[in-house]
Amino acid sequence: MGIVLNEGLSQISLIFIYAAMAVYTGAFLTFATHLSRLASEKKKVRTAATKLERIGIIVMFVAAALHGVGVMLRGIAASRVPWANMYEFSITGSFVVIMIFLMALAIKDIRLIATFVSGFVLLVLGAATSIFYVEVKSLMPALQSYWLVIHVMVAILATAFFNIAAALSVAYLLKTAKWKSKTKKVSTFRRILDLFPSIETMERLAYRFNIIGFILWSFTLIAGAIWAERAWHRYWGWDTKEVWTFIIWTIYAGYLHANATRGWTGRRSAWLGLVGFLAILFNFTIVNLFFKGLHVYSGLK
Repeated sequence: MGIVLNEGLSQISLIFIYAAMAVYTGAFLTFATHLSRLASEKKKVRTAATKLERIGIIVMFVAAALHGVGVMLRGIAASRVPWANMYEFSITGSFVVIMIFLMALAIKDIRLIATFVSGFVLLVLGAATSIFYVEVKSLMPALQSYWLVIHVMVAILATAFFNIAAALSVAYLLKTAKWKSKTKKVSTFRRILDLFPSIETMERLAYRFNIIGFILWSFTLIAGAIWAERAWHRYWGWDTKEVWTFIIWTIYAGYLHANATRGWTGRRSAWLGLVGFLAILFNFTIVNLFFKGLHVYSGLK
């Protein structure tokens, strides 16, 4: 029986993704306004800011629901899991980021990076719909395996944890930066940064999220090798994607090792964590778009 592709349903999925983007924009603006009001010296304004945070979280939940429906409909339209090309990986990966973040809201200190997370997801969806979108297609034979579900889903989860850790590292670096200017805008920005959790808390949370991401990425590397043996009869072939997956693993291994044994804490640790996440973004964008290989499934060529 042939696989039934439904481009009409895929277009409905796209409408839901656009709707989610609109609501994420509302969440981003709400959280940004919340931060600016928290920095106000007026008590009434700061009190009102607490309500804005609650509204922002509700709006984010609504956006996540629309986002989830969009991902699900794309999968139904393609009659498979929706992560076989850059567009599908982007919408699914960003959805997982949001879901992990929403579950992590139980940790009160994590809430103040909501502006970073919602903004990043909005950028990913913007790139997905404007640059990466492709019509639903059947999978190439090498991808028609249950290992697609295992390998790619774990990679998506790892990327989501690394993403949240990167947001914490950015907040850490901004808070510990030496702001020499004394203009009104810089002063307001510094008051906003003072609202974030202590630098020790942000560093600890980033480290924990990176540990979980590293464990999942290690499994991604192993599962990829097993899948490669099943598909191409070799565990490792120095394919571009394989090499970059290993480079990313090495960077995060170095990050964890430096923290645990060399006392690499503070800004050096935050920068190293960000280098790892930038390597992930490079692997997903530049490698997929401009390098050739068995693993390059951009769907755009």
